[in-house]
Amino acid sequence: MPLWPSFRCIWNLGQKDLVGASSQLPRQDYEALRERCLRGGGLFEDSSFPATLSSIGSRHLLQKLPAGLQWRRPPELISNPQFYSAEAKRLDLCQGLIGDCWLLAALQALTLHQDILSQVVPLNQSFTEKYAGIFQFRFWHFGKWVPVVIDDRLPVDETGQLVFVSSTYKNLFWGALLEKAYAKLCGSYEDLHLGQVSDALLDFTGGVTVTIKLAEAPGNLWDILTRATYGRTLIGCQTYSGDERTLENGLVLGHAYTVIGIRKVTCKHKPEYLVKLRNPWGKGEWTGDWSDSSRKWEQLSPKEKIALLRKNNDGEFWMALKDFKVHFKLLVICKLTPGLLSHEVGQKWSYTMKEGRWERGTTAGGPIKLYQDTFWKNPQFLLSVWRPQEDRVFLMPCSVLVSLLQKPRHRHRNRKPHLAIGFYLFRMSKFFDDQKKLPHEFFLQNNPLSFPEAFLAQKEVSRELWLEPGTYLIVPCTSKASQESEFVLRVFSRKHIFYEIGSSSGVVFPKEIVDQTGGHDEAFTKLFKKYPEINAAQLQKILNQVTWSGLRNTKPLFSLNACQGILALLDLNATGTVSIQEFRDLWKQLMLYQAIFHKQDSNGSGYLDWAQLRAAVKDAGIVFSDDICLLMLIRYGGPKLQMDFVSFVLLMLRAEKMESVFQNLTQDGKGIYLQKREWLMMTLYC
Repeated sequence: MPLWPSFRCIWNLGQKDLVGASSQLPRQDYEALRERCLRGGGLFEDSSFPATLSSIGSRHLLQKLPAGLQWRRPPELISNPQFYSAEAKRLDLCQGLIGDCWLLAALQALTLHQDILSQVVPLNQSFTEKYAGIFQFRFWHFGKWVPVVIDDRLPVDETGQLVFVSSTYKNLFWGALLEKAYAKLCGSYEDLHLGQVSDALLDFTGGVTVTIKLAEAPGNLWDILTRATYGRTLIGCQTYSGDERTLENGLVLGHAYTVIGIRKVTCKHKPEYLVKLRNPWGKGEWTGDWSDSSRKWEQLSPKEKIALLRKNNDGEFWMALKDFKVHFKLLVICKLTPGLLSHEVGQKWSYTMKEGRWERGTTAGGPIKLYQDTFWKNPQFLLSVWRPQEDRVFLMPCSVLVSLLQKPRHRHRNRKPHLAIGFYLFRMSKFFDDQKKLPHEFFLQNNPLSFPEAFLAQKEVSRELWLEPGTYLIVPCTSKASQESEFVLRVFSRKHIFYEIGSSSGVVFPKEIVDQTGGHDEAFTKLFKKYPEINAAQLQKILNQVTWSGLRNTKPLFSLNACQGILALLDLNATGTVSIQEFRDLWKQLMLYQAIFHKQDSNGSGYLDWAQLRAAVKDAGIVFSDDICLLMLIRYGGPKLQMDFVSFVLLMLRAEKMESVFQNLTQDGKGIYLQKREWLMMTLYC
């Protein structure tokens, strides 16, 4: 018998849909639902993911279920259930009846990063304090962190053993509950059967996944693993396809594992490169060289052997890198986005995300080789890349990471397979009218700088590009024309502007400067024929004539004082004017700030409040503490503590200038010593 009365506490506040194909999953207010259950004295029952066979599935998984399947809450299974324990061994999960080793391998990689785990799994939940039978998890779902609410009724057999994910610590239930929440997001438990480690890593972090085919691994694979292991990354791997049959060497075909460590050891006066793996089953290990019973360990010093070797059948084992490359098919490395990086690293990157769709007959043009006449119809995105201020002395290309995600085409994850997708990159030799797509002729006359070597039927394809500063065109497409799906395109770099052509999100020069056939490049030339050097009054006239189409209905007004402040920050020669190159740099900055301001001004008010300003500054790649951000709002905002676009531009230009000055003056990256002249200059900048 249940220990508490249960009733259905379903309260879908607003019934707002989730993104993409998950529109049937309701938005549920966790706090409101819990409080309602606590007031009523009952436990939560989630009718949107009920404790019935419909939540488990409708096909092959039903045949594997034990007779007498029941749904029980953890307090009904054990006397002292715990949601999570920091003292317990981190890698404590074991796979159940579902073939979701890919999910478990990714989840166990997640447990190696406690701060990231707590973002997916709120660790303040429990079975004691304010327990109401309701739990919440968060997943990164195509550009948004989505909360998923569940009740804690779990499927068990007649003996009370969990049917699906369980913990080696019988009183811990966070893994089983997270699996249930992810099943709800994907449609059912059965929809977790079979998958890619990269899919789960993406949903747990919002990072960018890079998949390496180990048979074609680069020669510096160990260096890649070293950087990944000691950086902020999550790593998984998969064996060659099969029916989850255990081979004589102990590995399982068609199975996913977690990479949990690497070690370089000295063996007979030569190095040996070892990789440590974990089987999500919690048992079953490699039996070859460097396994628990291998004689290879005798070649190490006693101290090193004691430090590395653990003779337990717990699913954890070591193997040589050369054997790893032979017996495993894929290595998946998940690079975390700037939002999950430390401040010191995160401030160096900017991130832009755009959504789009391929529609039959309009925007599903297919690849260029097979569908040359329709390729131009695919969505087109303009990318402008340039070096940050502090990097201009170094003429290295700019690192740009591009990620293309396709959204699910069905509420149930496994009902429709992924399409094969990829993207092309073209170099733009000059600016053009970005209100219209580039025509068919452009693609006949220009070869892509980068193109898909093979279209991949995966949720995400990504590529790191090294680009010279300039303007580029990204064209995402499917492997065949007329295939329909929604997608998300993400770009990470130090400095860039990124928007869809034809989306009216750019900036338009005054009509007297640009004729209808000209573009920005011609505009700069005409502008500086008229004004060889631009002073504050001329800059004010230009900026106030610009159509800032990305700022909705708000038209910013630049005062003469504001333009004088801008010139003071850009005028490197103390002439009171800016050159054409200085103006080009300013223009790029203004376009970037417009895109950031537009993104954070979600209600179209024309102002940013404290929370929006904090997010906007972070988007620009600059780290402010909360108190500094508030002080900046007081300094540059209005009496209602709101900041308009012009003030935001002045703040960001000053912030970037001061950051650059600090980098030039500091010796150790931690502090600087100023002489009186330098101190006066710094204070006058603020």
